[in-house]
Amino acid sequence: MTVRLVLETLVRTADGAGGFAEAWVPRGTLWARMRPGAGGEAVKGELVEGRVPWRIEVRAAPAGAAARPRPDERLRVGDRVFVILAVAETPDGRRLTLHAREEVAA
Repeated sequence: MTVRLVLETLVRTADGAGGFAEAWVPRGTLWARMRPGAGGEAVKGELVEGRVPWRIEVRAAPAGAAARPRPDERLRVGDRVFVILAVAETPDGRRLTLHAREEVAA
């Protein structure tokens, strides 16, 4: 595992006007192995968008543990952001496979 990723979680705070302000907050770091999947295309209106899914492997943490990534979180390495879509445990229970997609960070 050679890539150091920052695990981020979305925090919502009241904005005082009946809505919420959102911010991504670092929750910890993980060492990972990253592999791109087979690319594809998605059509959005009149635009065709290229997509590459990612498989990111990290050390396992028990279900419910604070160190276990969740599908509502994301990973960051430098300016690159990977949204976690699903989390699966390997058969031996020693690692987690995170299915993710890369996004452009704002």
